[in-house]
Amino acid sequence: AELLLVTDFSSLCSSLCCQCGVPIPPNPANMCVGCLRAQVDITEGIPKQGTLHFCKQCERYLQPPGTWIQCALESRELLALCLKKIKASLSKVRLIDAGFIWTEPHSKRLKLKLTVQKEVMNGAVLQQVFVVEYIVQSQMCEDCHRIEAKDFWKAVVQVRQKTLHKKTFYYLEQLILKHRLHQNTLRIKEIHDGLDFYYSSKQQAQKMVDFLQCTVPSRSKSSQRLISHDIHSNVYNYKSTFSVEIVPICKDNVVCLSPKLAQSLGNMSQICVCVRVTSTIHLIDPSTLQIAEIDGNTYWRHPFNSLFHPKQLEEFIIVDINRVQEKKKGAGAGARSNKHTLAEAWVQKTSELNTDHQYFCCTHLGHVLNPGDLVLGFDLANCNLNDEFANKMNPHNIPDVVLIKKSYDRSKRQRRRNWKLKELERDREGTDTDDERQYQDFLEDLEEDEAIRKNVNIYRNADIPVESDTDDDGPPRISLAEMLEDLHISEDATGGEGANMLT
Repeated sequence: AELLLVTDFSSLCSSLCCQCGVPIPPNPANMCVGCLRAQVDITEGIPKQGTLHFCKQCERYLQPPGTWIQCALESRELLALCLKKIKASLSKVRLIDAGFIWTEPHSKRLKLKLTVQKEVMNGAVLQQVFVVEYIVQSQMCEDCHRIEAKDFWKAVVQVRQKTLHKKTFYYLEQLILKHRLHQNTLRIKEIHDGLDFYYSSKQQAQKMVDFLQCTVPSRSKSSQRLISHDIHSNVYNYKSTFSVEIVPICKDNVVCLSPKLAQSLGNMSQICVCVRVTSTIHLIDPSTLQIAEIDGNTYWRHPFNSLFHPKQLEEFIIVDINRVQEKKKGAGAGARSNKHTLAEAWVQKTSELNTDHQYFCCTHLGHVLNPGDLVLGFDLANCNLNDEFANKMNPHNIPDVVLIKKSYDRSKRQRRRNWKLKELERDREGTDTDDERQYQDFLEDLEEDEAIRKNVNIYRNADIPVESDTDDDGPPRISLAEMLEDLHISEDATGGEGANMLT
């Protein structure tokens, strides 16, 4: 160790050391540095070795008794953590300087160089420099332990939607990814009609519930179950369950409103088409272009169901179509859509092309349909409407056909799709054969609806060559300006800490 004797020289004359007789400048101890070092060690009682606990998963250090903090190597935060380990021993000396001595990053060793001072014999101040070595031991923190266990959870959010199509869930998944709400989950489990999100605390689960209620029309309820109770410290351990039910209405559903609800929405027709589901249900009357939005609270007060499921969509061909320029508004009518065009069309089923049976209908798709186009729709004239409100309607007010969307060649759309979406990492109990078709339906909806695309992160697929976006005859496509570059940074190039910081 390096020793330094700090004295207050009262004169320039020399004196002899009382131990070895060597001439020295006079000092209160009357000893040379060597003799004083042999008799006094001011670092006695200060530990020269210590232990730091480090979690490999989250790269945090343990700050006793139970706090884990993020510290970079040779940072001020890590220096403070090391000094706290020997804070009690340093109370008898005065700390002058502290700093790190370089060690190999993978050596699991941290060396700290300390400079201390202390007053010794007869007021002499002795300064000494020494090294404290810390051994870094691996220990998994409580949060990472819960994540690895996958069963140790304190709260679960059960999201359900009682419908046959998962379009709303696919849209909700993209919103969760965009806002990074999946980062605090211990586990995501997919079941038949929904998702389960597991959390380590009730507060994180409540944050997810609040997000869902602001994102999709839904209602929720909560419950909790007592796991353990310490009667001595009066500490209770609960597991909380939040149940979130999303309205059972998806995009492209044909619904029948109750007379009271239809009147409150501006005397619109009871038969409407759902054009979008965001935080509200967006409805349009295909016979008048009147639009309305229904939030979750309104829906649960006046519930209604879808008249058809997606598998009942039939393909029609446009025989003739006439666009209606202007239609007189009824009494108390609400707002009309500016993005759609009202038209009157004669259509024929592609399965009945060898007959002369045609259907007349009003449609909101006049801006995209032309004679000879294929369109998907529902046949109300030849079906049994098992609905409470539809059965009470006047048959003259029920249209024969409701057209939903223009039909394109799906295989061609998939080949030309030069973009992709990210998905949540989740445990799947079983995959349905219909899931892939539903997912393709959702991707086609993104291409056709610009309003939904604004809430979704779309990434460019480098495996598909870039083609011109000026193809007016083909199906709708997403422009390159709306795509994000999917950034991947390998840990080999930047190191684990750099990769995490950049992603």
